Amino acid sequence: MKLLVISASLNPGSKSRHLAQAAVATLAENAIPHDLLDLRDHPLPICDGGAAYGAPEVAIVSRAITDANGVIVASPIYNYDVNAALKNLVELTGKGAWEDKTVAFLNAAGGSSSYMSIMALAGSLMLDFRCVIVPRFVYTTPHDFGDDGISNETIRQRVADCALATAELTRQRLKH
Repeated sequence: MKLLVISASLNPGSKSRHLAQAAVATLAENAIPHDLLDLRDHPLPICDGGAAYGAPEVAIVSRAITDANGVIVASPIYNYDVNAALKNLVELTGKGAWEDKTVAFLNAAGGSSSYMSIMALAGSLMLDFRCVIVPRFVYTTPHDFGDDGISNETIRQRVADCALATAELTRQRLKH
């Protein structure tokens, strides 16, 4: 079993990247095989329904998702939805990469009002690619962070719980 943690923010000061790093730390502490895919390291073309699918970076990120049994996505929330970079990633990699994955979400938003905004992507992944969504997602706001990352210990524990739940659900699904 291998998990993939995706850091979907392109912002150098990203709060969701702190969430991804906390998930990676939990997986490492528990000797759970994983990789980190930071979208800042893989500039992707905008999905155009054609030539963009052939870009070399698309093949790299698609292979990383395909090779994982479960995925933990850390994303910012903008305008009551995940960021465009994450939506673009899903559009570019699609069914071949996402089919039948266990998927969890770690989100950083600007306020408390958009806590259900992940549901559009979760629904799409369930219906389009038959993903199983981990019901233990993490939603954060700016007050959960300090200058050095996550300052809220409850959030830190929830990220760890989410990462471990993703690993366990993925393990259980692989048995069947």
